[in-house]
Order: sequence, then C-alpha cells, then structure tokens
Amino acid sequence: MPSSALHVARTGLEAQDARMRVIANNLANIGTTGFKRDRANFATLAYQDARVAGQQSSNETAYATGLNLGTGVSIQSTTSITTQGTLNPTGNALDMALDGDGYFQVQLPGGRLGYTRAGNFTRSAEGQLVTAQGYAVQPPITIPEGASGVTVGADGTVSVTIAGQTAPTELGQITVASFANPAGLQALGDNYLSETAASGAAQIGAPGDGGRGNLRQGMLEASNVNVVEELVDMIECQRAYEINSKMISAVDEMLRNANQTL
Repeated sequence: MPSSALHVARTGLEAQDARMRVIANNLANIGTTGFKRDRANFATLAYQDARVAGQQSSNETAYATGLNLGTGVSIQSTTSITTQGTLNPTGNALDMALDGDGYFQVQLPGGRLGYTRAGNFTRSAEGQLVTAQGYAVQPPITIPEGASGVTVGADGTVSVTIAGQTAPTELGQITVASFANPAGLQALGDNYLSETAASGAAQIGAPGDGGRGNLRQGMLEASNVNVVEELVDMIECQRAYEINSKMISAVDEMLRNANQTL
C-alpha cells in the first residue's frame, strides 16, 4: 500500500475536489424549486500499524503508545440536507408546495414512481395534472374542459367549478409519500428521487396526516441552499486544497534534496 506523504496529499486533493463539486452543485441549484443541498462526508483511509499500543517492548514492559501512520482521506458519502426551503407565493392555482415533510408522487417513464418536492404542475392537453416534463401526478387528477376555479385544500382535495353547477365538484385527492429516512432517497435528476433500501418503503397518506406536511396551493418551495454558508464552505475547501498542494511541493523538494545529497 502506498504510504508516502505524496500519496497522502494526493488523496487530500481528490477529496477536496469532490467536496468542491458538491458545493458547486449546491450553488448551481440555488434557483431550483424544492432542491435540497448536499453535504460531503469524509473518512480516513486505512492505517499502517508499525507498532501497536500494548505490544511487548521487553519481557516485562509494553508500549504505552503505538506507531500508526495514516494513508490519507476519501470522500465517504454525500448527505442530503432535507430542511424545508422558503415557501414563495406565485398566484398560480396549479403551483403547490408541502409545508412540512413528504413528497409528491409522479409516474415516471417505464411505470415506476418518482418523488419530488417541486410542485410546479400544469395541465396536459387531456386536462391531466402533470409536471413540466409531462409526467402524471399520482394519484391521477383530471380537470374537465371548461372547469374554472381550481381549489386545492390543505388535505390535498382538488375541487373545481363547472359551468352550470353552483356547488364545487370534487375531482380527487393528492396524496403525499413519506419515508423513514428521506436522506436515503436516490437523486435521479430533473428534481426527482427514487426509493431505495436505505430510505425505506414509501408511506402514502393525505397531506397533514401522520406527520406529513400540509399542501399549500399557489406556492412553491424554494431551494434550501444558503449562499453565505456555501461560500464559507467553498473558501474552506479552497484553502484545504491549497495546503495539500503545498504539501506535495514540500515533499517534492525534500526528495530532490535527498537525491542531490545521497
């Protein structure tokens, strides 16, 4: 196993480069509806034990401390920070946001379900409630032609006013999926997430029920990215990258002196 200081510094460069990529993605999605920022998690690589603490140093004594040399660092995982973003009013009756936990359900191509916090929905040519990509919201909601005054209650009940009728007509209810571990969902792109073994199975229920958030019509959830926090992380990452670069230069100079001397 490589154990030189050059190798250790190289792992530091790779880890900080990966962290910078996470930060860049967060900042790039600052305007993305319902986006949740990610955090990079690091872990030490294997240690080389030249001497283990407690090992016999003589027939009567043992070493009080060990001699353990680390081999560097690696990026272990990324964690999605699922705190809620700001709810901004839009005035659009088909824009929806969840005030609390939960995800909208969407029928993705191939028949599988996707989950999203982005509620910028619209109507298809057939009147069905769909996403910008044309994926149908689940359970399906179809708004009849000529209907007006679309109303969505906090519990997800969708009602419209149909010409010639005085009482509102109920079309159905938008349900919400919740997960035991939302951070375990897999990001698919286009604001969609998919269920994994780590997230647990989706628990479906009405908005406001069982700890799920209430549905807010005419609002959209903003990204939860904090620009100031990301900039501080970016500067810290940049400094760490520079230090590892200087370490490589320092070790290279040490090796050059050794080659000239020996």
